[in-house]
Amino acid sequence: MAKKAFALRLDPAVHAAVERLAADELRSANAQIEMLLREALDRRGIAVGKTKPARRGRPPKDD
Repeated sequence: MAKKAFALRLDPAVHAAVERLAADELRSANAQIEMLLREALDRRGIAVGKTKPARRGRPPKDD
């Protein structure tokens, strides 16, 4: 799955709180922010699907 990278400016206190929560839940800060965003969207009734994972391996040979 390809992820979209972008700069995010956070108040240092918010970032520290996210890092503490992420550490408690054994996640990276990035994964924690994504989870919090998905939860917030879900509470607002906005459905967010999962992106299909990238296909791995060699393409099938044409016979």
